[in-house]
Amino acid sequence: MPAERPTWAMAREAAHAAARLTGVEHVVLAEAAGRVLAEAVVAPTDLPHYDSSAMDGWAVSGPGPWATVRGARLDAGTAVAVVTGELIPPGATAVVRRERAAIDSLGQLSLAAGPGRDDSAPGSHIRRAGEEARAGELMIDSGTTLNPVHLAVAAACGLDRLPVRSLPRVRLVLTGDEVIASGPVEPGRVRDSFGPSLPPLIGLLGAVVVGSTRVPDELAATVAALSSTDCDVLITTGGTGGSRVDHLRSALAQLDGEILIDGIAMKPGGPTTLARLTDGRLVLSLPGNPLAAILGLLVAGGPLFAAMLGLSLEPAGRVRVAQRLPAAGAVFLRPYTNSERGAVTTEWHGSAMLRGLAEADGALVIPEAGLDAGAEAEVIPLPWLASARPATRTRG
Repeated sequence: MPAERPTWAMAREAAHAAARLTGVEHVVLAEAAGRVLAEAVVAPTDLPHYDSSAMDGWAVSGPGPWATVRGARLDAGTAVAVVTGELIPPGATAVVRRERAAIDSLGQLSLAAGPGRDDSAPGSHIRRAGEEARAGELMIDSGTTLNPVHLAVAAACGLDRLPVRSLPRVRLVLTGDEVIASGPVEPGRVRDSFGPSLPPLIGLLGAVVVGSTRVPDELAATVAALSSTDCDVLITTGGTGGSRVDHLRSALAQLDGEILIDGIAMKPGGPTTLARLTDGRLVLSLPGNPLAAILGLLVAGGPLFAAMLGLSLEPAGRVRVAQRLPAAGAVFLRPYTNSERGAVTTEWHGSAMLRGLAEADGALVIPEAGLDAGAEAEVIPLPWLASARPATRTRG
């Protein structure tokens, strides 16, 4: 008897465990947003590294009134004009904001009445060296997905480049003699929906497509395509069945590939497989039907790329369903939309239908026993609905 297929949750874990970390590259700050930091950033000096003014106004020494002067040092009872960020001169005890300063005709500065704290109080409006961080303090942990503010922190630390995990390189292998790349379709032919959709989706999952190969439904052509060595992962579409035009399994056997995930107990997307070739490259094989393929990619490909970047496996989300979903004898993944009553599955959920997923808020996991209205269910998030991947720490 064939081995029992893993659940979708087990498949996610298996895909995550199968990955090997990518290498490290150094990129300029302007190109580092969204990348995964490979080495921790520590403060090379105190931040800020000198006492500075937090306001435009006057650096003063001691209680007022003050005689305004020009010089590099202040004695008691004197003041000098400063701007935000300027070095606080030696002897200064506070900064009086410009709007709180009154200067008479003799150039004597006094504190004008107004709301807020006493600007002449010691330390007022002075940014002290090291108040944000001390030299050697951890600023950004390794394994962090960098956001724009992280880049500003790195710049404040005096860095021009950051060490990040290299993006997993993916080559697409698209099969199907019936598939055409452009133009209207005739009966017996179908348009290629993977060419335009998979590269950006793979990008959202944290990898980059380095090339795409379309192969005829022939064993030799499939073996040749899987022999490409310019990538870390090969993602194939179609050819996962057992018909006379499905050659993927035979090609993997010919290349001595090790099957790591031999299908997943879910519909659609059940034929999704993961294999490792003898040189360590991984082959993620997706079904030929579009919805099945994308769900297979989200279940297995997302965790695979996360692990290659050193990221932990994100837990599944949960929602409350608005409708009763009866038992169907299998685990189904259905696109759903949110409503005031809860999650509602779309009516377009056939393995070849993409209309429902295009407008969905996620993919609902319906267990074999079904779900009652009001019950909680696990969901697979859709990466295009998030502006960025969560700032996930390195898996430990």
